[in-house]
Amino acid sequence: MAGQGRGAVRRAAACLAAVLLALGGCAAPETADPAPQEIRTLLDRHARALLARDETAYAVGLDPAYAPSALREFDRLTEVPLASWEYHVTDVDRAGQDRATVRAELSHRIAGYDSGPVTTERVLDLTERGGRWYVTGERPAEGAVQQLWQQGEVDAVRGARTLVLGVGQPEERLKAVAAEADRAVPAVSSAWAGTWAGRVVVLVPASLDAMGGLLGAPAASYRGIAAVTTGEVGGGPDAPADRVIVNPEAYGVLGGFGQQVVLTHETTHVATRAATSASTPVWLSEGFADWVAYRGTGRTAAQAAPELRRAVRAGDTPPALPDDKAFAFGSDADALARAYEGGWLACALIAERWGEAKLTAFYRAVGAHPQREGALEKALAEVLATTPDQFTTAWRDYVRDRLT
Repeated sequence: MAGQGRGAVRRAAACLAAVLLALGGCAAPETADPAPQEIRTLLDRHARALLARDETAYAVGLDPAYAPSALREFDRLTEVPLASWEYHVTDVDRAGQDRATVRAELSHRIAGYDSGPVTTERVLDLTERGGRWYVTGERPAEGAVQQLWQQGEVDAVRGARTLVLGVGQPEERLKAVAAEADRAVPAVSSAWAGTWAGRVVVLVPASLDAMGGLLGAPAASYRGIAAVTTGEVGGGPDAPADRVIVNPEAYGVLGGFGQQVVLTHETTHVATRAATSASTPVWLSEGFADWVAYRGTGRTAAQAAPELRRAVRAGDTPPALPDDKAFAFGSDADALARAYEGGWLACALIAERWGEAKLTAFYRAVGAHPQREGALEKALAEVLATTPDQFTTAWRDYVRDRLT
């Protein structure tokens, strides 16, 4: 009886399937669209040809009308020592039988410098002719940042510990940046008690506007900012690679000492990236970078913190450490300077009163906390044996003592 019952169920299910198939007017499942796999194959070949610097193979996948523009960008990458170049297709939008718009993540690594890739979103236009797909255009996705080689021909200068890539810059200027960055790397290594790559990539675009394009933000936000560092906090060794991006206008007006401070500050961000997280307040990450940059220079607090000194001497000692909003680019320049100076003096206080080893241990402890809430309190208690209120009072006293 049980076997007969199961057979009846199977026959009923088969009949039901036949009825539904007939009602649907479909005799067989649809064949999967082969275009996405063909497109992935095309982009893989495209990437391999670029990485191998094989212009002939690269041009095979280009539509003739687009080839001159694409080959110009191919040539601009000549001096960039690429270790990898890969497209990861995330979406294919077919427009008829012979056209498609592809969204992809383009990732690349620079040989000898990047443990993780730099990734950006790209949009590619493709057309199909004679059974083959060809690239007819490629551009950044909406809101995505530009890459340096999309702005012009790239020149490269290699230092002992640095790679400087520039567009529209004299070679002597790039060499000077490389020399300053080479001095920054050992200065950071002597202050940061932790392992890091010990090398840095510096980008020098042609202008402030070009800098904005590399950062995907209005250029005006970075006016007066000599350099910034891009990267992903708390990402570990495989996180996207850091880039120090120089504002050629603001950096160019600095003297030698100022340029050295800027590049040491930014290199510190590269070194501490893995120990920095969303739990790290900006006053600590920026203050620590400034502390490393001024360490051993003999610079006095009055020289390094002129804006905060003016405020303190006018009787306006800040009541608390600066919050994250105080560090926003594009805000009041004097207030921004006071925020940086306040963070630096907080780190200088820790280094002087508790010791440099405690400062780096404190930095690591804050960044290791799973969330912002409670991170400072826990690190202050466990590393410095103090409380937020006690530390704030000590910091305010220290600021007054050093700046009056």
